[in-house]
Amino acid sequence: MKKEVIQSEKAAAPVGPYSQGIKTGEFVFVAGEKGIDPKTGKIVSGGIAAETRQTLENIQAILEAAGATMDHVVRTQVFLTDIHDFAAMNVVYAEYFKVAPPGRTTVQVVALPAGAHVEIEATAVLTR
Repeated sequence: MKKEVIQSEKAAAPVGPYSQGIKTGEFVFVAGEKGIDPKTGKIVSGGIAAETRQTLENIQAILEAAGATMDHVVRTQVFLTDIHDFAAMNVVYAEYFKVAPPGRTTVQVVALPAGAHVEIEATAVLTR
């Protein structure tokens, strides 16, 4: 099966040797995105809500570059450095997935790259 690299300048550049997204068949796999401002390359200030919003904006930009929308997302994985941030993250997350939200796993991790407090990866199906 053919693999296409998805890249968007509207999302933060990768902080390592990986693609922002991969499109194969009808699937789009978005790499773990963080609340990095694509203009500055730095984590946005303002706490977990601001970081979550920027993270989801980055995911949205990558999906758009692949011809998808947030409505095409069928699964996400959320990584938090502090599970006590769950409620605040969830409020912002709900703004982006209003109808038929995707399946989701949320876990606490010890640390994330770039000093992030949240990282989210997404899988979308283009035929949804």
